[in-house]
Amino acid sequence: MSTSFKPLGLAIALALAGCNQVPPADTADAAVPADTMAEAPAAIAGPAPAAEAAAVPAPQLQAAMRDLWHGHIVHARDYALAVHAGNQADATAAADKVVENARQISGAVAGFYGKAGGDQMLTLLGGHWGAVKAMTDARAAQDEASATKAMDDLNANAAAIARFLAGANPNLPEDTVHGLMLAHGAHHSQQINLILADDTAGEAQEWAAMQSHMDMIADALAAAIAKQFPDKAS
Repeated sequence: MSTSFKPLGLAIALALAGCNQVPPADTADAAVPADTMAEAPAAIAGPAPAAEAAAVPAPQLQAAMRDLWHGHIVHARDYALAVHAGNQADATAAADKVVENARQISGAVAGFYGKAGGDQMLTLLGGHWGAVKAMTDARAAQDEASATKAMDDLNANAAAIARFLAGANPNLPEDTVHGLMLAHGAHHSQQINLILADDTAGEAQEWAAMQSHMDMIADALAAAIAKQFPDKAS
């Protein structure tokens, strides 16, 4: 999937140019039940293609959102595969791509809500990736204490992202976004376990489910933005 920011950023900027509202910063950790993350959504059988596009009245924005957010899971998966293979060069390259993708997403957010909003998103995505990376490394090293801490950090980050997005857009209920982000983190967790267990078939099934769920998140964001800016989104 393409992760080039220029065409995506241009499409989003054209759709949402002129929005300078900055959502309130609030990244404090929130208590989330520890067992919530263990409950991943039901997997989709087989390596199915991405979910059929939901009806969003801004197809260009929707496509841009899907492309950007898919980049995140593609590169995070590549990192886990490289760590399991013991290939440090590939792991470093994949981690760098995750960070670059986070900058692309944050740049798109800045187009909606100004530089401060983009910077806030980058901080939150950095926390998300930091927890996923730490969990991958810890489980590969069979360090259960560090893996548990990483999961706790991922829980807290999901709550912070939900607060940020709900504060930016009244069409994104915080509880709904929180649930989506918790499920996304659960997909990361399950995928890492399957990769490290060499469960190729199970990981293929989980990867299909993860892609479909990523589409759900991207579509929800695109729909909310289109509703917030009906005269600008396309």
